[in-house]
Amino acid sequence: MKAGYLSEFFTGVAIKALSAVEADAARSNQHEYNGDAELKRVFGRTKTKLVFPARFIYLNDADDEPVVDDGFVTWYDARENHPTRSEHRLYFPTTAVSLCAAEGDLLVIGRRQDNSVLVIIAQGQSTIANQVQWLFNVGPLYGHHGFSVREELETEQDRVQFASRFILEQIGVVVEATEETYLETMLQKFGEAFPKTRDFSTYARSTVQDIDPRADPDAALMAWMEREEILFRTLEKHLLAERLSAGFKNNIDGFLEFSLSVQNRRKSRVGLALENHMETIFADLQIQYERSASTEGKAKPDFLFPDGRQYHNPQFDPMRLTMLGVKSTCKDRWRQVLAEAERIQRKHLLTLETAISTHQTAQMEEKFLQLVVPHALHSTYSPDQAKWLLDVASFIELVRTRQNLQ
Repeated sequence: MKAGYLSEFFTGVAIKALSAVEADAARSNQHEYNGDAELKRVFGRTKTKLVFPARFIYLNDADDEPVVDDGFVTWYDARENHPTRSEHRLYFPTTAVSLCAAEGDLLVIGRRQDNSVLVIIAQGQSTIANQVQWLFNVGPLYGHHGFSVREELETEQDRVQFASRFILEQIGVVVEATEETYLETMLQKFGEAFPKTRDFSTYARSTVQDIDPRADPDAALMAWMEREEILFRTLEKHLLAERLSAGFKNNIDGFLEFSLSVQNRRKSRVGLALENHMETIFADLQIQYERSASTEGKAKPDFLFPDGRQYHNPQFDPMRLTMLGVKSTCKDRWRQVLAEAERIQRKHLLTLETAISTHQTAQMEEKFLQLVVPHALHSTYSPDQAKWLLDVASFIELVRTRQNLQ
């Protein structure tokens, strides 16, 4: 086990596309995943039945919350009485998750460090399935009927960073990414409370050395986001510990409200932090912009170039106008951007989401939406998608060209 890598959470994972027999209870009552040779690399050989506590999770792109169920899996030798042969199988019970499964869905069986098992089923060909497949660094699974197995989980790809940490939390794996050496300084600066996001973003940037957004805006953005996430989790851990130690005195509603506020703060803060860091990049590169300028009705794009005054000037060439929406994750929320600036036909959207499905990026292209993704995340997309993506530097060059037109 190596801290900061997937091996900190898993001793081994087995991944495959579900077959019809494995997914459809009507076609098989065995409730077993067959993969004798491959699964033995995860669970080993046995002559007795081994029962593991298990958490089952079903994920798709349409639902904000996964389907979760707890149970067990049983690893056993179906030919334990045979003198020479063995045939190991993994039995699973009927759960709310198994009832969601369909042929072609992605199946991940992960053995955890505490000897429990995580069983993930993700809708086939979906963004979340792509992300899970990228997380565990396995190649194409479709057309291959067996499991792909990984045991070491300590390559450079397996290092837990901003993008992988987000996916791990999607599958219920808690990642304690903190940097305690900064805690005292943050408490002196901000006190026992969460600061404004803009102030916290400024502080996070100040702790990152040798980063020049003018030379490499993509690297700067990712370094700043990574540092802010770690610093925020460090401060959050301290402040939440203080609140939890006070207790809720059987106030269930109070506890649920507190838990919801924690989740909402995390989600909103990431998006605002992304906007804050992009604003700094635009300012450093002397790009003319306006943040949250009004266009039509109540629409306020995250960034409008050059500004709202020129947008509402009918004499200003619309080909020199640019808008940028900013969303840390997309799902179907990318469609919101389409209605935010009627004078601009081709919209741009910056996201940190990895491995968005080809189906969804094709829809974006059809709607004249251009995705902007930091360069370090381009490798999570297919080669054809990567050719279409813009990175931050390319987007800035596009805006600069339009602003320099006479």
